[in-house]
Amino acid sequence: MTRRRTLGGKTPPIRLAGIGLVATGVATTLYVAGRVHVADPAASLFGRQYLAAVALKALLASAVLGLAALQVLLALWMYRKLPLAGEPPRPVRRAHRLAGFALFALSLPVAVHCLIAYGVQLTSVRVAVHSLARCFFYGAFAAKVLLVQARRLPGWVLPAAGGTLAVTVAVLWYSSALWFYHGSQLPHL
Repeated sequence: MTRRRTLGGKTPPIRLAGIGLVATGVATTLYVAGRVHVADPAASLFGRQYLAAVALKALLASAVLGLAALQVLLALWMYRKLPLAGEPPRPVRRAHRLAGFALFALSLPVAVHCLIAYGVQLTSVRVAVHSLARCFFYGAFAAKVLLVQARRLPGWVLPAAGGTLAVTVAVLWYSSALWFYHGSQLPHL
């Protein structure tokens, strides 16, 4: 086995292409499912409907955003890119994984409700960005999980995937929770 080979005998570019195809497949499947699904705005989220469900989703999305920020900080610490933080103790890696799991678990009920209640809509720029970012997020998440398991990939790949996920969470929060908290309009940056 040569030095450029990964587990399973695949070279890094082939492995990256395969992971990219899986991510694209997940995102495309969610997009198609959301487009063909008949939306049900009365769908319940933990027993809440309509505005109460939107308020709960905004709260959960805010928690997801906080966990994404924690993920970035922990990753920077693990990669020794956090100024003045020093050597990361062993629990930092475990905390990073647990925060990632919690982020994913909290995002699922929000995403499922969005898919059932609204599907994938392209009716306005904000709604289209939110719908497409939601599909992209789960594709990117699938890619990151696969990348974590891959070996001997270029060093920039995993941080780029994690950063992409964090930015996507921020876009989702901005186009939904902040929109809700700001009286159903986006604040100007």
